[in-house]
Amino acid sequence: MNLTFKKRPTIPADCDIVFVADAFIDDIIGGAELSSDALIKASPYKVHTLHSRDVDINLLEKGVDKFWIFGNFSALDLALIPTIVANMTYSIIEYDYKYCRYRSPEKHEANEGSPCNCHTEQHGLLISAFMQGAKSLWWMSEKQKAAYEAVFPFLTNKTSTVLSSVFDEETFALFELMRANQDVQKQGWIVLGSPSWVKGADLAETWCKEQGHKYEVVWGVDYHTILDKLVHAEGFAYLPRGRDTCPRMVIEAKLLGCKLHLNDHVQHATEEWFMADDLTTLSYLYMARQRFWNGIKSDMSEPTQTLSGYTTTFNCIDADYPYKECIASMLGFCDQVVVVDAGSTDGTWEYLTALAATDQRLVVHRCVRDRSTPRWAIDFDGKQKALARSLCTSAFCWQQDCDEIVDTSDYQKIRELVTRFPRAAQLICPPVIEYWGSRGKVRADVHNWKWRLSRNVPGLTHGIPAELRRFDADGRLYAAPGSDSCDYVMLGDYSRVPHMNFYTSEIDALRRRAFDDEDEAALIEYEEWYNEIVKHLPAVHHYSWFNVARKARTYRTFWSDFWTSMYGAPPTAKNMWFDKPWDHVTDSELVQRAHDAEDLLGGWVFHRPIDLTASVPHITCVKDHPAVMQTWIARNARSNVGIGIT
Repeated sequence: MNLTFKKRPTIPADCDIVFVADAFIDDIIGGAELSSDALIKASPYKVHTLHSRDVDINLLEKGVDKFWIFGNFSALDLALIPTIVANMTYSIIEYDYKYCRYRSPEKHEANEGSPCNCHTEQHGLLISAFMQGAKSLWWMSEKQKAAYEAVFPFLTNKTSTVLSSVFDEETFALFELMRANQDVQKQGWIVLGSPSWVKGADLAETWCKEQGHKYEVVWGVDYHTILDKLVHAEGFAYLPRGRDTCPRMVIEAKLLGCKLHLNDHVQHATEEWFMADDLTTLSYLYMARQRFWNGIKSDMSEPTQTLSGYTTTFNCIDADYPYKECIASMLGFCDQVVVVDAGSTDGTWEYLTALAATDQRLVVHRCVRDRSTPRWAIDFDGKQKALARSLCTSAFCWQQDCDEIVDTSDYQKIRELVTRFPRAAQLICPPVIEYWGSRGKVRADVHNWKWRLSRNVPGLTHGIPAELRRFDADGRLYAAPGSDSCDYVMLGDYSRVPHMNFYTSEIDALRRRAFDDEDEAALIEYEEWYNEIVKHLPAVHHYSWFNVARKARTYRTFWSDFWTSMYGAPPTAKNMWFDKPWDHVTDSELVQRAHDAEDLLGGWVFHRPIDLTASVPHITCVKDHPAVMQTWIARNARSNVGIGIT
């Protein structure tokens, strides 16, 4: 007689993370299982998978020194929760509503005939204690997170991040392939044939019949077949009876060109990333794996002070940005440098890829943005920075624009800032040297600091702060004046990230006396203070206005349209440099106006027409230009910029 004994689960000694779930893709191919699998594949750590039904005291003891991640855990013995909370280090990915015995408050009410009250009973209270004990919580949608916090208000104090559905590299490749062939004849609607009461298959069928749509009920087929059917379908109808936190198939249908008919129970449907253009949706989804593992890395409290620098590029060669010098300077003090390009066509991207092949610390990514849309500026700046940041894997992040340079003398100062980063801070602001022309002027008309160094924590990103977010008549996002879409905000509510700064209100008052009141003594005092600051703190040299004529040309070709798009103004040929449209301005006129601005002014913010009769004071900085900039400086010096430049 042959006897087969089931092998008892164990915890390998060499694993870093134990990932617990009711099921994995070898068991069933569902949305939660696919998301968990994508995360596991992308893990920078060695992951051991464990079914929730197999978790017991013995395994908890063996894995007490591991980091645990709980996905769906309906089969977990809830009597173990107090032990887990007291002894284990873990995070939770919540895919549905497990505080409810039915995993759906709506199904609870339908079955019991009364509203769900599980949050007040032992089951719900155990789940809430489980969540309270986690290092971090990961949600599928903003509405799901808000629903949990409504019944368990203490969860608002937890480290919580909306993750959304997660896709792996293979799926992104499939999306790209299928989207490239969307010229197929699309006909008929798709209905998800899930037998789950929550999924509401019969409701979607009824709607299709009422509308006279031909439709196909899809269930029990492999994943590739589902995607292929969506590619060929006109639309996807999905009308769940209960709250569905972030149904994966809705996302897939959107990205594969389907019309959507949804109800309010599709909880991610009103989130900005989903309502945006497909490129933005894809970028957001692509960030999810990195966003998650950056958070887990923080949860694991690794004894690391690594630093990632990041920047963005677009046709830097044509615009003569010192992007090569920018990257070189960051590689001098960063453990990783991330560059996201917006679709350069001038050789910039080719240079980046060639450079990345020579230095494994350099990560380059291409996310092509469309400048033909009315609000293209929102995608072009803040969203690119957010994407670049999401690809950073270090404990700290350093943001630098492609016309900003750090001198070698400040490399160690930056690393010391990382080492001594204040515990209570998320973001700090070093000084900036803002050049105005090539003759030694440093601007005093703007504050000389910038948000720069931050902790790499989940949810911290770039965007428009909540109070400055506006939407046009077509529902497109733009910014009110006061934001360039690059502010540091928290994903979800877009609240500003508090920062620490060397620049005080007293110093700002001093600068304003020098600038607004033309107080010479105040200007001298401010200059002395500023030069002491840049001696002791790491400073960033900003060359945007070093060659004023070069900058003027970029206003003609890029920035005037950019600010019009950013701030919601109607398209106009008016510019802030001349009292006539840009297409009436000759190159000679442009360069002469730039030279006049350099000579007569100490700076100007071009959100208002230039006034060459205005008095704009400036200061002189004692700090030398970085050595890496000498060639670029020589090429852009006033003496080498003639009236006839093009």
